[in-house]
Amino acid sequence: MFKKEWSKSSVVLFGNALIIMICLLLLAYGSLRVLSNQIYDWNLQGTMSQQPHEDIVVIGIDERSIKEVGPYPWDRTVYVDLIQKLQQGGAKVIGFDIELYTESSKPESDRLLAAELAKHDNIILPSHAQLEGQFNRSTTVKAGQLIQAQGVQQPIPLFREHVKRAHINAAFDMDGVIRSNWLQIETPEGVFPSMGLAMAQLAGADVSRFLELPVLKDRPRSELLLRWDAKEFDFETIPFINVVQGKVPVSAFKDRLVLVGYVAPGSDEGITPVENHMHLVYAHATILNQILKDQVITKAHHLVELALTLIALALAALLSWRVRATTGALMMLGFTVALLAGQYVLFMTSQQYMDVVNAVVCGLLAYLGNLSMKTYFETKQKLYITKQFGRYISPDLVKEIASSEQEIKLGGISKELTVLFLDVRGFTPLSERLKPEEVVDFLNMMFDLITERALANHGTIDKFIGDAAMILFNAPLDVPNHPYYAVKTAFEIQAGMKKVREDVLEKYGVTISVGIGINTGDVVVGNIGSYLRVDYTAIGDNVNTAARIESNTQPNQILVSETTYELTKAYFEYNFAGEKLMKGKSAPLKLFEVLDVTGAPEAATERVSKGLGK
Repeated sequence: MFKKEWSKSSVVLFGNALIIMICLLLLAYGSLRVLSNQIYDWNLQGTMSQQPHEDIVVIGIDERSIKEVGPYPWDRTVYVDLIQKLQQGGAKVIGFDIELYTESSKPESDRLLAAELAKHDNIILPSHAQLEGQFNRSTTVKAGQLIQAQGVQQPIPLFREHVKRAHINAAFDMDGVIRSNWLQIETPEGVFPSMGLAMAQLAGADVSRFLELPVLKDRPRSELLLRWDAKEFDFETIPFINVVQGKVPVSAFKDRLVLVGYVAPGSDEGITPVENHMHLVYAHATILNQILKDQVITKAHHLVELALTLIALALAALLSWRVRATTGALMMLGFTVALLAGQYVLFMTSQQYMDVVNAVVCGLLAYLGNLSMKTYFETKQKLYITKQFGRYISPDLVKEIASSEQEIKLGGISKELTVLFLDVRGFTPLSERLKPEEVVDFLNMMFDLITERALANHGTIDKFIGDAAMILFNAPLDVPNHPYYAVKTAFEIQAGMKKVREDVLEKYGVTISVGIGINTGDVVVGNIGSYLRVDYTAIGDNVNTAARIESNTQPNQILVSETTYELTKAYFEYNFAGEKLMKGKSAPLKLFEVLDVTGAPEAATERVSKGLGK
């Protein structure tokens, strides 16, 4: 018993160690990052206000503007007209998301734009930091340091000296989605703020909180998790052509922060958590909106997430072993829903993201793994019980009980049974000549014969009492023609005893015999006993009658009651054995001796032909 328990414990310990190892590998290699990103994106989408800051306005270079102004690139005097109208209207800051890195084919137009830029101190032109290769999350960056650029591509010197600078680099996650941005990049030319940060600083907004962002795990300093609070056309967007043609009152730009960029289909687009095709001028607008609204997304400490994962592992293991599978599955589902809902509420109320994917996945792995181990051991135990139970009940009956939805009722029920009692005669003198271990061997040999024939004929071994046995037919499940099977069992036992008698007589000089009594009638059968000990057995007058019929048998004789005789006389040859007055009976009972088998019920014949019994 101890060995079996230790074996089970070893398997469970090894299985859970394997589950923990798998979880550690998943965490170490970021295999669950895709799911984490999807949950994060779901949080962003579900908590968008879609009401960006009213001071932000986008002037979009759309299809109509390109059609009316002409093919791109435009003559740079077009930008002169735009700047003049915006400055006339009192725009607070103008940020161009347009690359002016090379001189145009019209030097005079470049000079006119430079002259216009020189008149104002609120204009930002973009630059592009040259990072090592395609920067992504696999790039090694020392925590707490700014992104280091090898160089920077800036506007031509003619423009550069008159404008504020900003970078327009986009930070892509491994799946190509923009979820963050570097507010500052270190370059050989100095630190370049992002376009959104530069515009907020130029507008006089308080950006101190954003300059001291907490450093995200394994990420550089000054990296901002973007709070996508609006889709692109939630921002007020005015076509470029409408502004330069004077179709928009210049007063519309009074004290506004203006971004100029491409909104024509297929130009300067990227994938974001809230839109698959977003023009990146709106990414700058999003950062600016986030700063103006003072929205900073923080992440829960990784130790908190690890602790949550450990709790999920422990809870999953506990539920799988302590409660039913259905209940455990529902509780694990509830735990998963609670985690997802809890992290969503946390994000919505405090802008803090807690990654629960590791806890959810590892919890489910632990639950399924432990449930599989539990099912294995339960199945093994059921097979063991079925094997043991099969020694007392016909294997056919065991299969029917296992496959049927019918439960064996607790307590006793009244049912017609055929009861067989058997007693070995001559056992006492034989046991005096045998060693104790030889006595046990002899009884086992005898009971093997009795059990084999009883089970082959769909009987249930009720009990062995010393050298006697009680066998039931038609319980716990119904057995058609049960009187026939009971008499057939007795006849086959007596036939098998011939060889046993000869061997015992030759070896020990002792004559043994078996007497068998059979009766059919209503009895009380079921789980009978106390709450401390219950036996499945049959009780009642007809059981007693079967026992008394057996006590009246001669050596190697089978006697049946009149009731059993009437039910089986078509299949066996009988000899009337007379009438006997039994103890407790007011009238004598007619007894019949079984001589031979003459036939079988049709149902029994069909059962044999189908291989269902003997």
